[in-house]
Amino acid sequence: MFINTLLVQSVLKDTAWQQKMTDADKRGLSPLFWSNANLYGTIDIDMGRRLDLDLAG
Repeated sequence: MFINTLLVQSVLKDTAWQQKMTDADKRGLSPLFWSNANLYGTIDIDMGRRLDLDLAG
């Protein structure tokens, strides 16, 4: 969620995008953030470890 926020923030600070966005577009941003929120705790992601998905077999 934090990375999504940073990406959208960087796009929205561009004045060209600010002028293109309607009120409906701005209202649509809220579900974008909250649809991925985990309100029940934190999830530690170990990017150095992979899931054991036996896709070859």
